[in-house]
Amino acid sequence: MDATGAFGGGRADAAGVAAPGVSPPSGLLDVLNVAAVVLDAQGRVALWSPQAEQLFGWTAKEALGRPAARLLAARDHVDLVVELFARVMGGAGDWAGAFPVRHKDGSTRLVEFRNMRLLDEHGDLFALGIATDRTRLRRLERDLALSARLVAQSPIGLAVLDTDLRYVLVNPSLERINGLPAAEHIGRSVRDALSFLDDAGAVESAMRQVLATGTPLVEQFTAGHTHGDQHYEHAWSVSYYRLEDAGGRVLGLATSVVDVTQSHQAAKEIALSRRRLALIADATVRIGTTLDLEQTARELADVVVPELADVAAVDILDSVLEGRPSLKSSAHEPAVFRALAVASAYPSDAVRAADPPGDIARYEADRLVTRSVTTGHPVLVAHVHARDISRIARDDDAAALLARAGLRSYLAVPLIARGEVLGALDLKRTRNPRPFNDDDIILAGELAARAAVCIDNARWYRNAHHTALALQHHLLPHHPPPPPGLEVAYRYRPAAATSEIGGDWFDAIAQPDDTTVLVVGDVMGSGINAAAGMGQLRTATRTLAELSLDPTRVLEQLDRTTSALEETIATCVYAVYDPHRAQCRIAVAGHLPPVLIRSGRAPRLLDLPTGTPLGVGGVPFEVTSVRMEPGDQLVLYTDGLVETRDQPIDERLGLLLELLADTSRPLEETCDRLLDTLRRPDDHDDVALVIARAKAL
Repeated sequence: MDATGAFGGGRADAAGVAAPGVSPPSGLLDVLNVAAVVLDAQGRVALWSPQAEQLFGWTAKEALGRPAARLLAARDHVDLVVELFARVMGGAGDWAGAFPVRHKDGSTRLVEFRNMRLLDEHGDLFALGIATDRTRLRRLERDLALSARLVAQSPIGLAVLDTDLRYVLVNPSLERINGLPAAEHIGRSVRDALSFLDDAGAVESAMRQVLATGTPLVEQFTAGHTHGDQHYEHAWSVSYYRLEDAGGRVLGLATSVVDVTQSHQAAKEIALSRRRLALIADATVRIGTTLDLEQTARELADVVVPELADVAAVDILDSVLEGRPSLKSSAHEPAVFRALAVASAYPSDAVRAADPPGDIARYEADRLVTRSVTTGHPVLVAHVHARDISRIARDDDAAALLARAGLRSYLAVPLIARGEVLGALDLKRTRNPRPFNDDDIILAGELAARAAVCIDNARWYRNAHHTALALQHHLLPHHPPPPPGLEVAYRYRPAAATSEIGGDWFDAIAQPDDTTVLVVGDVMGSGINAAAGMGQLRTATRTLAELSLDPTRVLEQLDRTTSALEETIATCVYAVYDPHRAQCRIAVAGHLPPVLIRSGRAPRLLDLPTGTPLGVGGVPFEVTSVRMEPGDQLVLYTDGLVETRDQPIDERLGLLLELLADTSRPLEETCDRLLDTLRRPDDHDDVALVIARAKAL
C-alpha cells in the first residue's frame, strides 16, 4: 500500500507538478502536515509515513512491527487505546478526536486523530489512523473561521473566481452591490453575471491580465447601473489580486469592490457647481458687449449652449418692443413674441421647430412659454412625454419636429428686468440624457436675469435711437427746390459701427435775391441730445439766413445761440453764393476747409481762417470771397468723411482730393463714390456732405 497514492490525492513528481490527468496536490494537506499510520489486526504498526516520524519522533524502522498502543500511549492510557482499537476493528465505526500521545522525546502532545477500519483483497483487516498536531489544526481552523467571518461581514464586496474566471465565492456585500444573489453568481462568468454593466468586457480583460501577470490592479474606477437599479448611476472602486497556494500554484482571482457612489456623485456635483460658476462668469463677460438687441440675445443663447441646453431660443414680447405693458396680468391671453436668437449644439429638427430670428410668432395661452411670461415664473418639464410636446411647440408642425428630434426635457425661464417681463429663455435637451432640475432652474434664472438687464438696456437704447433718428430725419432738409445758378447734391449717413445718431447737419437755402446759402455743421457728441442741438442750430441758421446777414454776423449769432445751449459745442462752415457776381463768400467756425474744384484744374482745399468752434465765444470770425464760375464745384463735408483712428488726416484729405479729380461724374454719383470709398464698416461718426456746382443763370 502506497501512502502517497492513498492520501496525497494523486501522484506527483519531485517538483510537485501533477502527472497528466491527475489533480495537483493540495497545499492545505502540506500546511497540516497530516501523518498516516496503518495497524494490522493485532494493533501492530504495519505502515509508517514520513509525516508520522515528524509528528511522533519515531522512525519507521523503530515503529514498524511494534504495538501502537504501547509505542504512542502513556502507560495509564494503554487500556483505553486497546479498547478504542477493538471498537474500530469490530466494525463499530470510525473514531475521531483529540488524544494525548507520547513523543519519543518523552513529552506528551495532543494530537487530532481520525481512525477507520480497512479491508484488503484477502479479507484481512487493518486500521488506518490519520493524525495531525492539534495546535496546528486549531490555528488553521481559527484562521479559516476568521477569514470566513471577515468575508461574510465585510462591508466591502468580495468575490473569488477560479482560473476560468467563474465565480466560486461571493459575500453578502457583493450581492447587495451587484443586486444579484450569490446563487446567480456561482459558476457564471463575469460577462454572464455582470451583463448589465456597459464595461463588463473591460472588467473581464482586467481580470485576465492580473491572472496572467500576477500584478494586482488596485482601485480601478468603474461606473454604471446595477441589475436591481437601472435608473441610478452607481460607481465602484475595484481591485484584483491573483490567488496562489504556498507552492506558488495559481488558484484563481480575488476581487474587492467598494461602493463609491456617494463620493462619485459628490465629486460630480462639485464639478458641476464649478462649471456653473464658470458659466455665470463667462456670461458676465460675453453678454451685453453691445447695445444691439439682437446681438445681446445671440450672446445669451450662445452662452447656455451646450453647457446648459442642446437648443436655446431667446424671444421678446412684441408688446415690449412696441412700448406696451407686458402680459404678466393677462394669464388667459395668447402671447405674441418676436424671435431674437436661436442656438444649437448640433444640427437638429428642434432648431427647425424654433421660430427663426426676426419672425413674429403667436403662442396660445395654454403653451408653456406663454405661462412662463404671464406668471413671471419658470416652467419645467423634467421628462417630456408625447402629451407634453403640444404644449411646448407653437403648432402641430413644430410639435412633429420636436418629437422627431427626441425632446427629452424642457425649461422656459422668463426674462425679467426692472420688474417687467420682457420675454423668455427657452431651453431644450434632446441628446443630453440628464433632465432639467431645480439647480438648472436657478442657473438659468441667474443667466436670464443678467441678460434681461442687458436686453432691457438695448431695448431702451433702440427706442432712444429710433426717437433720435426720427427727430433728425424730421430736422434735416427734404429735397429742397433747386436754387438758382446752382446744382446741389447732398448726403447724410449715420455712424456705421453703432448706428448712432449724431449732430451733423446740412442745408441749402435759396434767397429772394437769387443767392444761395450752403451750410454744413457738426454738433459734437451723439444721441438724442446732439440731434436736438443740431435741430436748434439749423433752425437758427435758417432764420438768420433770411435776414441776408454777412456770414461773419451769422456765425457770431450762432456762437451766442450755441453758448446758450447746455454743454454744446459745434463746428460750421457757412457760404453764400451769388450767381450774378460768380462769387462765394465763406466763413468757418472750427470746421474742416471746403474743397474748390475749378474746371480743368486739380481740386484744392481752400486756405481759409479756421476760426473757433461755436459755443467757445468771444472770438471774431472772418469771411473770404472765392470766385466760382459756371462749372466750378464747392464741396462741404463733416469730419466723419475723412477722419479715422489709424490714418493721418493729411492722407485722408489727399484721398478726398484724388476722388474729386474726375469732374465728369454727376454730382449724385460723386456723393456715393466718396461715401463708399472713404467710409469704413467700423466708423463711429456720422457724415454730412454737400456738393454744389455753379451753372449759368
